[in-house]
Amino acid sequence: MPDVSVNIGGRTYEVACQEGEEHFLKSAASLLETEAAVLSSQIGRMPEARMLLMSGLMLADKTAGMDEKLRSLEAKLGAQEALIEEMRSQPKPEPERIEVPVVPQGVRDSLAELAARSEAMAGELEDRLGLPAQS
Repeated sequence: MPDVSVNIGGRTYEVACQEGEEHFLKSAASLLETEAAVLSSQIGRMPEARMLLMSGLMLADKTAGMDEKLRSLEAKLGAQEALIEEMRSQPKPEPERIEVPVVPQGVRDSLAELAARSEAMAGELEDRLGLPAQS
């Protein structure tokens, strides 16, 4: 088991840990050192046991707050996942039918015939008046 030196509150401690856990121990000690530094700046020098106790309690308070926030966010996430699942399980809406009016073939033929007759009449009128034919 490796021994790791950690500095907390201006004091050095030798702490044993499992092989490969050194990084996590140093990270935890860094968190504790941050809290101890806050205490030292506010209160000044204090007995080692009290400094460690207060620093640990401050970390525990932060952890409890984060745990509560995590539970709240997990509950919200669960509600959102349930809503998504409910929406996915609903039947898909029926496609909307859109009807486009269609002009019957007979009406189209009649309109084409009227257009042709109008053009013929316009051509005759131009001939009678001696106007040049338009294209």
